[in-house]
Amino acid sequence: MQSDPDAGVTAPAGVAPRSVADPAPVAPSRLRIGAGWALMPIVAASGFAGLGYEIVWTRQLALALGSDMMAVLGAVAGFFGGLAIGAFALDRPIRRAGSPRTAYAWLEAAIGLWGIVCVWLLPAAGRGLAPLLGTEPAPALLWAASFALPMLVLLPATAAMGGTLAALERIVREARSDPRVSAGVYGANTAGAVAGALISTFVLLPLLGLSATLICLAAINALCALAILGIGPQRGEAAAPIDGAGLRTIGVRLDITLFATGLLGIAFEVLVVRLAAQVMQDTIYTFAGLLAAYLLGTAAGGLAWQRLGRGDRGRGMGLLLAGTALACLMTAYLAPAMVRIAETAAETGVAGELAIAVALFFVPSAAMGALFGHLVQQVRDQRGSLGWAVGVNSIGASIAPLLSAQLLIPTLGAWTAIVVVALGYLLLMPVWRAALPWAAVPAAAAAFLLLGPPPSLTRVPAGGSLLAVREGPMATASVVDDASGARYLEVNGRFRMGGTSSARSDYRQATLPLLLHPAPRQALFLGIGTGATLIGGARMPGVSVHGVELSQEVVDLLPWFASGAAPAPAPRLTVADARRYVAADKARYDVIVADLFHPALDGSGALYTTEHFAAVRQRLAPGGLFCQWLPLYQLDLPSLRTIIRGFLDVYPGGSAWLNHYSVGTPMLALIGPRDAGPLDLDALASRLAGPSLAAVVRPIGFETPIDLLGQYLGGPRVLSAFAGQGPRNTDDFPFVTFDASRNVRALTAPPWSLLLQVTRAMHADASELLSEPHRSAMASRLDAYWQARNRFLEAGAALPGSPRGLALIEAASPGLLAALRLSPEFDPAYQPLISMAQALAASDRAAAARLLQQVVDAAPSRTEARALLAREFGR
Repeated sequence: MQSDPDAGVTAPAGVAPRSVADPAPVAPSRLRIGAGWALMPIVAASGFAGLGYEIVWTRQLALALGSDMMAVLGAVAGFFGGLAIGAFALDRPIRRAGSPRTAYAWLEAAIGLWGIVCVWLLPAAGRGLAPLLGTEPAPALLWAASFALPMLVLLPATAAMGGTLAALERIVREARSDPRVSAGVYGANTAGAVAGALISTFVLLPLLGLSATLICLAAINALCALAILGIGPQRGEAAAPIDGAGLRTIGVRLDITLFATGLLGIAFEVLVVRLAAQVMQDTIYTFAGLLAAYLLGTAAGGLAWQRLGRGDRGRGMGLLLAGTALACLMTAYLAPAMVRIAETAAETGVAGELAIAVALFFVPSAAMGALFGHLVQQVRDQRGSLGWAVGVNSIGASIAPLLSAQLLIPTLGAWTAIVVVALGYLLLMPVWRAALPWAAVPAAAAAFLLLGPPPSLTRVPAGGSLLAVREGPMATASVVDDASGARYLEVNGRFRMGGTSSARSDYRQATLPLLLHPAPRQALFLGIGTGATLIGGARMPGVSVHGVELSQEVVDLLPWFASGAAPAPAPRLTVADARRYVAADKARYDVIVADLFHPALDGSGALYTTEHFAAVRQRLAPGGLFCQWLPLYQLDLPSLRTIIRGFLDVYPGGSAWLNHYSVGTPMLALIGPRDAGPLDLDALASRLAGPSLAAVVRPIGFETPIDLLGQYLGGPRVLSAFAGQGPRNTDDFPFVTFDASRNVRALTAPPWSLLLQVTRAMHADASELLSEPHRSAMASRLDAYWQARNRFLEAGAALPGSPRGLALIEAASPGLLAALRLSPEFDPAYQPLISMAQALAASDRAAAARLLQQVVDAAPSRTEARALLAREFGR
């Protein structure tokens, strides 16, 4: 006799233990084999629909609960919790069912029906939850709510999903008269999930939106139910119910292994996705690719074990656990090279990201798939059903997100935590002599990796240095000093959120909308970056500011960018998801400013939807205005037009403004007044002349009204003509999120590309900006100024490369002079020309004099160039 180390029971050597659930051995006929294969499309389609639901529901839940990590991982945990409940509750009924096909058909019908109900129910439940949570819920409350909402609202569907695998396994087993099909059914179901992840994300969602995709998935459930009933029992198929008598109790070791592998497998997925976010584009397609790669490996492992491990009854456990541990360590070893691999793969777009995902996930998840296939087969042999295995494994999976987010990442960091997860598989190794050698290699590899420092995935420019890093479940935030001494904030290794060199621009982002309001008192800032925009608002006399930032890691690094005395009173700061905060807030604000949100970044598109714009409008006080900043250097034209259409639906009196005249990082502000009305030019001039405000705004370029009005691009008529007809960016059809691939490509285009398309298409009209008598008095001046501005931008975009010194003067001065001729008061051209002449005088006084004379000729009404020419050159 040989001991079975996993089940704790004995069996004759070379003879597999068989439970009463197994049909008597029958030579599989060609008919039965064909019947089994005919069922595989149904098995795969069930996995397709299940994963499609998970993707759509996760997106719907993120809209309701927020994009912060506690909410996202809570939703994932609630999903797995529902699967566990269903697996446990339905295990016995499925095992005893007289017709497993009918039972399976009812389960698919329940999933499809509830999927359709969730088209309405899930968004409605989410809308009701945010006000109940409040603006600053405790982390424990947020986690509990994020867990409970999907658990309760989705339970009819997720519980039914928890029973489908057990039902399918029984149907296939009886159709093929083969008791050892568990790993194959699991593999085929997961292969369908791979297709579900990719087709739902890349095809159905961009084509149909969230609600229509749910209806499409419900149709697949209906087809599965009809198909399983249509095939009908095959001749020779066992159909007797299993009453459970004589089934063996699952050993404690097997229960622990099932629970732990569920926990470790999902923890590994969370940790690798967290690392990948630092080097990949982090779009909706990035996540789908990572998930598909994980599932692809799992499916391959399950199918491979079905074919190669059929004769194994436990001795392969040690090999599978050691192999899984070693595969996880391979991913950790590969991590330092991810930056270089990602840069190479970026040239091939989505295909390159899929290749990275496969490199990170395929081998470890294949080992996990084989391991789970081995475990579920043992449970099936002992209990006659897979339900218990799915339930125990899903409990572990539901705990993994919280464990990863609140313990592993904050304490160890994502990379070190991957090594620890690998060691966790070794701790599950059966304690018998033959298994120990398998543990030696991964244990030695883990020790080797832990002896060195964790790799940094933050890109540091040549000559620069990494000053600080904060790694958390939401983001990895870094402070980097470049070779010139400029300090900047980088999030997830790719996205710059401002820095010391952009402080003036950041101040203007706060100042412009606050100047457009006649008397602001309360201002809310959504997103704070380095804090410069928030400080810029707090410096405005009489304005109380409140900032909301998603990432605690970003907040922790704000002291690195503090300069000068802090404004009094200090700005209030809340760490929360902006959408959820706005939905839960009850305060009213004179001005709400939304920062630049990278449109391609997964989750950011939800901050540009018409529903969010409408929620912001509800928080505006009478006479209030909303400012949404848009990064033109990170957007493509279709996304910009889609955002503008939705903005005008909510703010019919909306207008567009530039922040500055830089072609390197052009920014556009959409200004939405709650109550439409013309700008009070007299009030603006009076405020700008006030000494307390002048001390704040003049250093950043706002000295007279035309300095502000010169940023104006167009009002509602101009914007409407520019946007044209087309889709809106809505919660149900987030066009900007689906447009991520084009927005990523926009990063490789010249940063001024979209800016010039905007300025060439929008022709500002003073009648939309000012009322009489100012309209008649200012119209010609403003028209000339706007033409000069556009000519200035064209000249900046036409500069070849990055010229310096004399080359810059020769390249830039013709364009600046052309702009000045259009509007002599266009200071952004006048002052640089004066500076160029002064610099040129040191090396070529004749050329400097000629340049000054050209400035005088272009702007004869201005005295500075004339005085300099007389003083320095006697002319």
